[in-house]
Amino acid sequence: MKAISTEKAPVAIGPYSQGIEVNGFVYLSGQLPLDPATGTFPEGGIQEQTRQSLSNIEAILEAAGLTMQAVVKTTVFLADMGDFAAMNAVYEQFFTAPFPARSAVSVKALPKGALVEIEVVAAKG
Repeated sequence: MKAISTEKAPVAIGPYSQGIEVNGFVYLSGQLPLDPATGTFPEGGIQEQTRQSLSNIEAILEAAGLTMQAVVKTTVFLADMGDFAAMNAVYEQFFTAPFPARSAVSVKALPKGALVEIEVVAAKG
C-alpha cells in the first residue's frame, strides 16, 4: 500500500490517509468541504460545499497522478436528501461519460456539521 497525500486538500483530522493506492486502485477517504487553506467550509450552501469536496478530491487524485476521469465509484453522504438535486447540479460538472457508479445516502450528521461528504475509488491504467 502507498499513502497518497497533498497539501492542496485538507489534512486528515484523524488516524487515516487522504488516499491509499493498492493493486491498481486509489481509494480516497471521504472529503468534507473544507478549504485546505483556511480549514473552514465555503460560504453558501450545498452547492458550494459540494464544489469544495470535489475540488479536494481532484487535488488528491492529482497527487496520485490521476484525473476525475479515473474515478469508477463515488459515494455521496448528504445531511439532507432534500439537497440531492442541488448537489447533483454541481456533481455533474466534475464528471463526463462514462460516469462513475454512484451511491448517495442521507445520514443523520456529518463531521463538523458538513452538508456533504464524498468518497471515491479510482482506477490506475
